[in-house]
Amino acid sequence: MRVVVTGGAGFIGSHVVDALLARGDEVWVVDSLATGKRENVAPGARLEVRDVRDPLDDLFAEARPEVVFHLAAQADVRVSVEKPLEDADVNVLGTVRVLEAARAHDAQVIFSSTGGAIYGECAGPAPETARLEPISPYGTAKLAAEEYLRTYNRLHGTRHVSLRYGNVYGPRQDPHGEAGVVAIFLGALARGDRARIFGDGLQTRDYVYVGDVARATLAAVGHEGGVFNVGTGRETSVVELYELCRTVAGSEQEAEYAAARLGELRRSVLDPTLAAQELSFRAMVELEDGLRATWDSLREE
Repeated sequence: MRVVVTGGAGFIGSHVVDALLARGDEVWVVDSLATGKRENVAPGARLEVRDVRDPLDDLFAEARPEVVFHLAAQADVRVSVEKPLEDADVNVLGTVRVLEAARAHDAQVIFSSTGGAIYGECAGPAPETARLEPISPYGTAKLAAEEYLRTYNRLHGTRHVSLRYGNVYGPRQDPHGEAGVVAIFLGALARGDRARIFGDGLQTRDYVYVGDVARATLAAVGHEGGVFNVGTGRETSVVELYELCRTVAGSEQEAEYAAARLGELRRSVLDPTLAAQELSFRAMVELEDGLRATWDSLREE
């Protein structure tokens, strides 16, 4: 196929690009490089340095995509709280621009959404029918973008799909920011620093390996539309996660504790049943194995 991957120089996007190239697709990457890295893009893909808030019609006219994987996003919850207008500009209006550019070529859009930020506090593994209670502008913007996809499906007869990712981790995740706790923990261990755990560390998340996420993203191609969770259905506490990180790193370094962060979810876990039934997707990489692969890649840098 001919495909466009927005955000294809980023953490998850670059793994999607790799999976597409491996099966022989013609891949165009659209990335502003604000957070993505040029070196993440495999040589077989064509990189266009462009922001999704800019006009995309000329690029799409040349690429003539059959499928658009829309992963470009402002993905920092804290930034969304501090700069909600910027967050909405990227995550809502940027998505609408991608939808309009794709519509001119009858291209299907596969959209990367979020589970935890949309569902809010979970009493158990949240299905796609759970109440939607985002507690950040980021979650609200992703939910608004999902609604645009659904509206286009009703209005234009398109087959766009939204994927609600769990807490994605793996190689190429930035260890210097606040978004990815796995990258932060392993980065600290690699430097010999003490990692920081906020609160009591008993808050839980559904950690899903980036290779599994890439498989799920490709599995959505050709589906008749809808919303699907992409997770493992299993929750791991921050304390448990840190112990596993110490294990794969062969470290005895203790973590330090800090005050809990305002608004942080206590429990977030996704029910992956629908994706298994309709996309034939199941996460395959066990957490310790994925952490070991991530640690090995970090040590090779």
